[in-house]
Amino acid sequence: MNARTITLLAAAQLAIGAAAIFARFALADGGPIAVSALRLLIASVPLAAVAAFRGAFRLRLWPTERRLALAGLMLALHFALWIASLQYASVAVSTLLVCTTPIFTEVYAVARARRIRGDILASIALALVGVAIVVGAPAKTDTPLGIVLALGGSVAIAVYLILIRGTDARYSTLAVVGRTYPIAALILLVATVLVHDPIPPVGATSAWGGILAMALLSQLFGHTALNAAVRTLSATFVATVTLIEPAIAAGLAALIFHERSSPATLGGSVLILAAIGIALRAEARTQ
Repeated sequence: MNARTITLLAAAQLAIGAAAIFARFALADGGPIAVSALRLLIASVPLAAVAAFRGAFRLRLWPTERRLALAGLMLALHFALWIASLQYASVAVSTLLVCTTPIFTEVYAVARARRIRGDILASIALALVGVAIVVGAPAKTDTPLGIVLALGGSVAIAVYLILIRGTDARYSTLAVVGRTYPIAALILLVATVLVHDPIPPVGATSAWGGILAMALLSQLFGHTALNAAVRTLSATFVATVTLIEPAIAAGLAALIFHERSSPATLGGSVLILAAIGIALRAEARTQ
């Protein structure tokens, strides 16, 4: 196992785990599609500039280009659905549901290999129990629409991770995200115009602060590190590690928005860490 990759992945979870908090501030004055578009657009500009400078766009293999275009669409769908779910569900429950990604990546892996890995399935089950304890019983604010939107976002990011995992090895991480981020941003910008989703006014400092934090911390650093990790680690392992995000989001939501969180947060967090440990050992044995 690459210790640097694991460390980078852990740091990325802190940045991504705070995204729900940043999104709540952004949604105070903007619509979910517009907020998603601005998040990806702001992150894409410096990334695309660096990618162009370093020649990351020179290699063009059309099967891979089509694969990355589809990945960009899935990324756009993920953010639009998940950020929209925050309007209909609590931060904790929305983040929990969107982090059920490893269930879908493992279903794909089992269907493809026709082999069930017991240790991975055990780690997923343990992690889901942990996040359920952290989140606690759903509140009245957790509507069916919020639950469906969050689960839809989970499926979309699972497809994205699978597509990225299978990308031609000659494409660097910079080449991959230099394509998928702008594609997702463009799709969301078009959607924003078509549905007339509101963009935060210039004077809405809290909303723009949330968007900038999502773009620079959660997206440019967090998700780019996630893309780098999934090139060397399995999609299921990377998705399982993201299950620590609900614990981060629930803690921050309780502190900032005074959202209720389970009194057993510590116990649930221990289960999550134990599940990640099981997945880590399983991944090490596989490699």
